[in-house]
Amino acid sequence: MVYGFIGCGNMGGAIARALRKNTDRILVTDRSGKAKALARELGVTYADNQTAAETCSAIFLGVKPHMMRDMLLPLQPILARRGPTLITMAAGLTMAQIRSFAGCDLPVIRIMPNTPTAVGRGLIPYCRNDLVDPAFLEQWLADMSACGVLDPLEENLMDAASALSGCGPAYMYLFLEALADGAVACGLPRAKAVTYAAATMAGAAEMVMSTGQHPGALKDAVCSPGGSTIQGVRVLEEHGLRAAAIDCVIAAFEKSKALGK
Repeated sequence: MVYGFIGCGNMGGAIARALRKNTDRILVTDRSGKAKALARELGVTYADNQTAAETCSAIFLGVKPHMMRDMLLPLQPILARRGPTLITMAAGLTMAQIRSFAGCDLPVIRIMPNTPTAVGRGLIPYCRNDLVDPAFLEQWLADMSACGVLDPLEENLMDAASALSGCGPAYMYLFLEALADGAVACGLPRAKAVTYAAATMAGAAEMVMSTGQHPGALKDAVCSPGGSTIQGVRVLEEHGLRAAAIDCVIAAFEKSKALGK
């Protein structure tokens, strides 16, 4: 299977880097030429959109949602003749919209990746239409295994997933940086503060994943009566951490829905 990437920015590049661990049959394209450096780094082919459409059996669509229609329009005759599988990562755009922009009925997979994909710790919800061959899907999932966890999801939930796991690394980095700033204010050197905050966040996440316990129960286990942790939790509650977190996910969800209109 030959994979093409039309548009290879941060997210496309992250997937390409992870995918390269399992295959070297990759072709990348972009408008600016910046992907040439990525092609050299990975030892893969750099070409144009038409070449990707002509030669690739699976094509990742990594352009912005508002650019998707114009990007696919000149490729319609090639796509209709060859019938490659299109893999869209555009927020807000449905599989039906991608097929409409392509001008023909094609196999389409929709994914909502996140940037930890670059280090093999991504979470990638995906859905597919009925034209995706089961054997193709099996091979694709195997090739994508280096990206992290791929989880099947109903398409009507993809925008909600994007608002959480797709956008979520930015929320985590913001909170991580703030925690580190607090430790620096208390005298901890900056480098150690960032390392400790990152390791603590990763460890807490692993506790949730490995134990299956509710995060509230795990939080309670850290909060000793009359201790320092519950005082920190009290301050976070006073400043509306929960409400802010809920509202940020809802705002990202609403924006994703708007991108598809």
